Amino acid sequence: MKKLTALLLIFCLTLALAGCGGDASPAGGSTLVYGSGDYTRINPAMDEHCEINVLLFDGLTDHDGQGAIVPRLAKSWDFDENTNTYTFHLEENVTWHDGQPFTAEDVKFTIEAIQNPDNGSENAPNYEDVESITVLDAHTVSFRLSEPNYAFLEYMTMAILPKHLLEGEDMQSSEFFLHPVGTGPYKLQSWDVGQAITMVKNESYFAGPAKIDNLIFKIVADDASRALQLRSGELDLAQVTPKDAATFQNMEGLTVYDMATSDYRGILYNFHNPYWQENADLIPAISFAIDRQAMVEAVLLGCGETAYSPLQKNVYNDPTVEHYDYDPAQAEALLAQAGCEKSTDGFWYRNGEKIGFTINASAGDQVRVDLAQIAAQQLQAIGLDVKASVPPEGIDWGGQEACIIGWGSPFDADDHTYKVFGTDKGANYSGYSNAQVDEYLTQARRTDDPAQRKAAYAAFQQALAQAPAYTFFCYIDAIYIANAQLQGIAADTVLGHHGVGIFWNICDWTL
Repeated sequence: MKKLTALLLIFCLTLALAGCGGDASPAGGSTLVYGSGDYTRINPAMDEHCEINVLLFDGLTDHDGQGAIVPRLAKSWDFDENTNTYTFHLEENVTWHDGQPFTAEDVKFTIEAIQNPDNGSENAPNYEDVESITVLDAHTVSFRLSEPNYAFLEYMTMAILPKHLLEGEDMQSSEFFLHPVGTGPYKLQSWDVGQAITMVKNESYFAGPAKIDNLIFKIVADDASRALQLRSGELDLAQVTPKDAATFQNMEGLTVYDMATSDYRGILYNFHNPYWQENADLIPAISFAIDRQAMVEAVLLGCGETAYSPLQKNVYNDPTVEHYDYDPAQAEALLAQAGCEKSTDGFWYRNGEKIGFTINASAGDQVRVDLAQIAAQQLQAIGLDVKASVPPEGIDWGGQEACIIGWGSPFDADDHTYKVFGTDKGANYSGYSNAQVDEYLTQARRTDDPAQRKAAYAAFQQALAQAPAYTFFCYIDAIYIANAQLQGIAADTVLGHHGVGIFWNICDWTL
């Protein structure tokens, strides 16, 4: 139940490109107004892909503009191969936004809270190998792993939370997550729910204060309104759809950033639903019926590329995996091989039941809505009774048949694979289970040998393609429109899910 509750909160967060601003005016200085969807809470330990996290919080490690691991709250670390133990040496003189000192106890508290199954964190699979955490002194903490996990330093980018404010609190519902206190470069000033979140720079930030004094994350719920407010000057920065982006080209006073991502879209099939327990073997046929290039051209206006794998943008991608390139004749042949029959009404039937389902899309995300509609049209064209829907009450994750999913990570290949496709893992919202997939993903995280990892991830991709969890559509660019006076955005950085990652060097920005 806690996991389902968390899913409902996460759905609200998937609409967010970042936070929002408060109606309280910042206390002077430069102010950046960023257009965003809404937040229900700011809880980095339980949720993810939240742009505001890196502004308010820090991890022990961080990413640079090329996605490499660099120090943050940990100034250095050691690894003992004999005992699978990482020891982190923490920065000293770091304080929380309330003035209290940051210590190794905060690190231990945060990771143990994520590990606790009662808390229902979707990030828990990242730390399932941690068998003990030892505070050696106020600025030294060690993690002993039961098995090697090559991605461990990647996962120590996790935002660290203050033990003194959260100990004994409910990690899903605590009021803290509406009034977060971190160590990051900005601190919360006010949160006008449904309107804005206002932050001011942390003058005492241990890595040096940011150059922009204030950040207002203004809630702008739909894409069209975001584009309008960029034109009117109400926003300094926002992500827009490809269709809106085309109208900003060569517009005086604004800069267009078309940034590559590892962020893919496709159909998530809900294997908890009896329909897919009976018809999962039809998913390859469905996949052959999707014209991905038409999607890239019509929906993304060329700002993206066709997708066939969750690791397509990763060094461990296997390009020989089945792409399911558009082939409606092959789709119909597979339906016939599965015992389906096409009736005189033009639809396919199985055991007397018309084959069809509904693809849900998130309200407020026009790209997902458009992808759902074009996918339904393409599947109808071969005789499948497929409909697109935008549920006004939100997606019923447990009861739906299918939806447009978005995932992806520019970092270690373990990220957004192990916890997304592994059986019963924290972000496996489809209920997918494949023993071979589980085995290969585990093999890949257990070794630091590039050749062995490459072989394991190739086998994972082949197994996933043979029994698909998703029908992949496309990778989408993240297109940001910015006030031309805003300087410092690293345009070559490959961004993650929802275009998250643009703020990685926020302290260097000027306006």
